[in-house]
Amino acid sequence: MEIYPARTAANTILFLEKMVEEMRFPLQSIQTDRGREFFAYKVQEWLREYCIKFRPIRPGQLHLNGKVERAQQTDLKEFWALIDFSEDHLSDRLSEYQHYYNWDRLHGSLRKTPMDQVVELSRRTPFWDQVEEHYDASKEFIREQSYAKEVRLLKLKRSL
Repeated sequence: MEIYPARTAANTILFLEKMVEEMRFPLQSIQTDRGREFFAYKVQEWLREYCIKFRPIRPGQLHLNGKVERAQQTDLKEFWALIDFSEDHLSDRLSEYQHYYNWDRLHGSLRKTPMDQVVELSRRTPFWDQVEEHYDASKEFIREQSYAKEVRLLKLKRSL
């Protein structure tokens, strides 16, 4: 986790760069809501450069983002509700909480910590070169924030 002053394409890329650097496995795809910061061309080009598929959810399908919503609810209750936003070392406190959340805190749905799950799945997790090998750039395209516009464009492309 990180604290960013605004939801921008530049901050989205900074966050993604941090995820690529810190994750113990390659990112193969991201699923997001239809926030403007994800649909910027420079974000989508960055994802393509790293062979990461971009899969925004359809409007009205918020249940598809349920894991993210649940994690945010936990963060609100266990971290954000207990801190002082004017604190000088807020970023350090956030890092400590992230470590606790991933390494020490048992998660109800997993019945273990996220790091235990990562270790357990590590044998089946591909390496970056394997992800790049299976990435088909011809199937990836710049997506539109407007779902209706994206659907119309796809229909038009298919009819050509």
